[in-house]
Amino acid sequence: MSSNIRMRLFASGRVQGVLYRRSAQAKARKLGIAGWARNLIDGRVEMLCEGEEKNIQEFLQWAKKGPFFARVSNMEAQEEEYQGEFASFEIREFGF
Repeated sequence: MSSNIRMRLFASGRVQGVLYRRSAQAKARKLGIAGWARNLIDGRVEMLCEGEEKNIQEFLQWAKKGPFFARVSNMEAQEEEYQGEFASFEIREFGF
């Protein structure tokens, strides 16, 4: 039996202006992950993801590399209590 989890990710490095959020959205939707991605004012990308644990782990491995032009230098991952509050994976505007 698979379990659902919720994870908040923070990607650092060259992750803005390289289609990181759009690529994350495509990957998340392919894996059946719901949540969102947004740029932060400090240059990082924050993502909140909910889905099956195995799919979240696969997404996390992808997120550590990102799309072709991205250069992820650090990835922070924080597991949170699963809430099931999202219907799909969206791109949000800046978070401050």
